[in-house]
Amino acid sequence: MNRLSAVLFDRDGTLVVDVPYNGDPDRVRLLPGAAAAVALARSHGLATGVVSNQSGIGRGLLTVEQVRRVNARADELLGGLDTWVFCPHAPDVGCACRKPRPGLILTAAARLGVPPDECLVIGDIAADVLAARAAGARGVLIPNAATDPAEVGRFATESAPDPLTAVRAALIEAGARADRRRPSPGTPPPDRRPSVPEAAPPPAAHLRDRTGPSVPGAGVAGRRPSVPGAAASGVRLSWRDASGSGQDRDSGADPVVRAPWRAGPARRCAG
Repeated sequence: MNRLSAVLFDRDGTLVVDVPYNGDPDRVRLLPGAAAAVALARSHGLATGVVSNQSGIGRGLLTVEQVRRVNARADELLGGLDTWVFCPHAPDVGCACRKPRPGLILTAAARLGVPPDECLVIGDIAADVLAARAAGARGVLIPNAATDPAEVGRFATESAPDPLTAVRAALIEAGARADRRRPSPGTPPPDRRPSVPEAAPPPAAHLRDRTGPSVPGAGVAGRRPSVPGAAASGVRLSWRDASGSGQDRDSGADPVVRAPWRAGPARRCAG
């Protein structure tokens, strides 16, 4: 990874406890290390966002407003991320945004004003890693009890035990390869005061964006972080550009995804 400008997290099973088709903000509970991972990324000047499949909308089990309220509660508990993007479609729609397709990653990167290949994507199933590859980003698997054992083995060299460890390891790698042009001490972080646009109706990917269309200075050399003296706790992150197929927890088998991914006649929904 030449530069690291943004960290994009999956929501359910990565940042918050996975409650299937949850529409109740009161049921949101953070997973260990989630808030610390977001805080660490932000403390190094990185943009942050969430990219999640929310097929409960397309299945008629949730409304867009319910998902937005759950996202707002999670955002509050996490200390504030820069953008939230989600796919509302059922698996059989054939949209371009549903992971493992790349639409959510590309949309989030565009909203943050950073190149996709400067994004790290963290999630708990293969679809998250495959979506990152298809977008040209880099993915890390955070296995949990619900992660398919075959996926754990498949992405063993691209995994970490929790989001905090994944962010820390990526910062170390990016800092080791970056040049030494960094912000001088005391340089304030980019201004990310909330600016919440109107929600777009389905079939577009829905988002709540704190930054607007761009983050001034995103992707420049000064944003490259390093963590002096930090250790990666034995985590191996071997970034490989490969293709494959994956499963999404609420849908069963998804189509084969190849990097770079190109949309065919399927409905486009992210962008």
